[in-house]
Amino acid sequence: MATRSTVVLHAYPDDETVLTGATLRRLADAGERVVLVTATTGETAAPLVRLRQGETLHERRLRELERACELLGVARLVALGYRDSGALSSTRASATGTGAPFRAASVPALARIVAGIVEDEGADGLVHVDRGGVDGRADRIQAHRVGAEVVRMLGVTGYEVTAPEGAVPAPPGADDVLTVEASVPELLAKMAAMATHASGIGLETMDSLSFAAVHGRERFVRRGALATLDRLAAGPYAGPVGVARVRDPGSVRVSHGYLRPVVSSVPVR
Repeated sequence: MATRSTVVLHAYPDDETVLTGATLRRLADAGERVVLVTATTGETAAPLVRLRQGETLHERRLRELERACELLGVARLVALGYRDSGALSSTRASATGTGAPFRAASVPALARIVAGIVEDEGADGLVHVDRGGVDGRADRIQAHRVGAEVVRMLGVTGYEVTAPEGAVPAPPGADDVLTVEASVPELLAKMAAMATHASGIGLETMDSLSFAAVHGRERFVRRGALATLDRLAAGPYAGPVGVARVRDPGSVRVSHGYLRPVVSSVPVR
């Protein structure tokens, strides 16, 4: 039987973990091929850790993203390389020149790139953030615009990441609201991946006593037909409690923006 694929589009390095980490781990553990498209380098904010001599924040964030992908079971990473928009207003943002901010890039052009990845992978679903970008950040709103356009172009199912707090009714045009309640192995994988993003995620978010309450629920609005995420939202595909299937950090090689990993099963510490 052919492997199913899901493509996930996010604006920033660490969004894949904070917003969808448990879901990505569940998809991978169920045998789904998970493909992550990350739009920006996420380097306008000051790093929360000291960089090595000669190291740039871009390099650090990419390494952290690659390691998080290993932990969450991502099979392919495509980094588009746009500069995140930071505090730029929409009137000041420019789409010209090297390092143009993501929010100012052409939505149709970006959608064609992402649509090509979805078609190449034969994916039946695209995960991206909701219309408000979850928290209103301009780059996340841009990621929604791109994702929604891809869903429209290809007719695939769209899963829009939305705020997990409280009961959220299905918005107009939505077909369902799904909630992924993370299992213990999925939480451990998500916590490990968040810890990997040390340059952008502070230690205060890693409190083990409150981690499950804050990060244990991931919610999606579905637009379109039933697809893989619907089949997995009801319950995890997990190994023994306290153990999550993650990738051997020595097995990943980066080539032309793709991760080519070998799967192994090791405890998450």
